[in-house]
Amino acid sequence: MNHIELFAGCGGLSLGLETSGFELLLANELSPMAAETFAYNHLGVDLSDPSASGDIKKVFWLSSQHCRSDLSSRLRENPNLASGKTGVNSDLINLEPNNAQLRRSLLIGSIKDLNQILSEDTKGLKERLRTGFGLGGVDLVSGGPPCQSFSLAGMRDHTNARNQLPWEFAKFVSYAKPKIALLENVSGILRPFLIDGKKYYAWLEVAKAFCEFGYIPLCLNVNAKYVGVAQNRPRFIMISLEKEFCEKFIISSEDKILIAALEESMIFQQKVVNKENVECGLKYYDTDKDTEFFKSKIISTLVTHKHKVATVRDAIDDLRKVSLEPSDYVNNLNGSYSNPHNHPVNKTLNHKFRRNSDKVKARFRIYQRLTKLTKNQARSVELYLKTEGDILPMPEAIEGISKDWVLSLQGEMIVKPTEGDVMSILEKLYTKKHSQRSLDAASPAPAALSIPDDACHYDDESKDSLRTLTVREMARIQSFPDWYEIKSKVTTGGKMRKFEVPQYTQIGNAVPPLLGVALGSVCKDILNLT
Repeated sequence: MNHIELFAGCGGLSLGLETSGFELLLANELSPMAAETFAYNHLGVDLSDPSASGDIKKVFWLSSQHCRSDLSSRLRENPNLASGKTGVNSDLINLEPNNAQLRRSLLIGSIKDLNQILSEDTKGLKERLRTGFGLGGVDLVSGGPPCQSFSLAGMRDHTNARNQLPWEFAKFVSYAKPKIALLENVSGILRPFLIDGKKYYAWLEVAKAFCEFGYIPLCLNVNAKYVGVAQNRPRFIMISLEKEFCEKFIISSEDKILIAALEESMIFQQKVVNKENVECGLKYYDTDKDTEFFKSKIISTLVTHKHKVATVRDAIDDLRKVSLEPSDYVNNLNGSYSNPHNHPVNKTLNHKFRRNSDKVKARFRIYQRLTKLTKNQARSVELYLKTEGDILPMPEAIEGISKDWVLSLQGEMIVKPTEGDVMSILEKLYTKKHSQRSLDAASPAPAALSIPDDACHYDDESKDSLRTLTVREMARIQSFPDWYEIKSKVTTGGKMRKFEVPQYTQIGNAVPPLLGVALGSVCKDILNLT
């Protein structure tokens, strides 16, 4: 079985799919920074030093402002400015790679440029793609189109250009004609936009686009914590089966629950093709609400850890000190994944502590104390900080904070502070940030965990332990193994935030590999029954 990975990012989904039994046929990623991580871990190519390892001939730029010999400039360029320049420095056009060169290769650049090249198809590339570059066909096309504007954590804008990317995904699928298309997205895509007073469901529009290309969509709302990831990470998943392939699966399978769902989707698909009204003709299945559906023999793979989730402590506790032993969670990550280039396990990779000021540490200590309060008490303190003192915290909250040590803005550790000490610190820590918090060691990490300052460590042994997470700790929470090295810059800022994808963002945007394993298992089971 083979797969093509679109919007590949740093490679989390591909790692999971390959571990479940798929062979990478082709990958595409817009960001050179994320592509650098993908190339190193999946192709064994170090783009920062191509003479060191790997076959650089397996990496092609779809478009660039720089020639192929200027690799360092290509790695630093703004991919949005490079997009649309396929006639200038497109390796795919200029080098005319053969089938052997394209198998297990990485295409860096916009999916729009790739689709444009395929639509023009002057070299028969589309037909070669459809045959799996000589392997007989494509089994799976997978990917997670970035849809920040669908996210409930960000600005939800239906006009955002990024919202067109799921449609570009569908267009590519129409060219490649895989048996299955797997789309991953934020759960925010399930919430409607309001346009002129009318509700607009983006997920339904995406499903309709695949229907028009002859695919039967199965829509799910799953949570990565239910497959063993140490993070509360709800995701929208759409598994679409090519119509004839779907019909064969229904005949071959004995999974009555899944068959019934697919038959409903086939009715929906026919209505879409016939241009009938389908505003309410398709449902999505939620792991927390549709428990009977997830008893399907094939789909149940997505809820294997529903009653015993992994915690932050399971994921990162041993990284606090050299003397601490890794948990079963960590040992499983380091021993279970496909590691084609035998990268050595090394938990010091990407594990550099970031420095924080005494004021930031004082805020982190308050956040740690908030995890010991009730939700209402903690919320009252958060409102006090965000409203710059307009809404006073609950007295019980201040009393709870004062039961253990706090840190002054000068870095002084205050043991058993008075309530006056606590208020004096709080009134100097006003913040407009909405996502900052302390991790709870006994629970999965929160979903919003993509930038360094999103969360501080739960370790409260001393003031020196007050810090943000390292890249390695975030990778552990996302279920990456310790041999998986995150490449390129650690952080970014200013105007470069608009296009750079540094290490923290690569991890925050990634599909957790353990979720990739579970999704790969579902797709593999479906493929094996036809």
